Amino acid sequence: MGLGIKKDDMVYVLAGKEKGKKGRVLAVQPDKNKVIVEKINIIKKHMKPSKSNEQGGIIEKEGPIHISNVMLVCPKCGVRSKAANQGLESGKKLRVCKKCKEVID
Repeated sequence: MGLGIKKDDMVYVLAGKEKGKKGRVLAVQPDKNKVIVEKINIIKKHMKPSKSNEQGGIIEKEGPIHISNVMLVCPKCGVRSKAANQGLESGKKLRVCKKCKEVID
């Protein structure tokens, strides 16, 4: 089952404390069905000093969001919509916006 959302896509948050915000996808975790969205679901993590983090302290970073709580935003029409898969004669699949019928990638 494909997730329909890839890295660098713009998404709209449908549920949770960040509901109504838009952001760019930084990473997709298909095994967990989660995505990490830029500046959305910021969590604070307490880190001990180490070689990679000499200072230590409280680090703020993006936490994962379940894929069902985000929706793709079409780059052409700017409306949130689902992505349909359309096959070409060569056997390659493309994602197509269901609202404006334009190719997403």
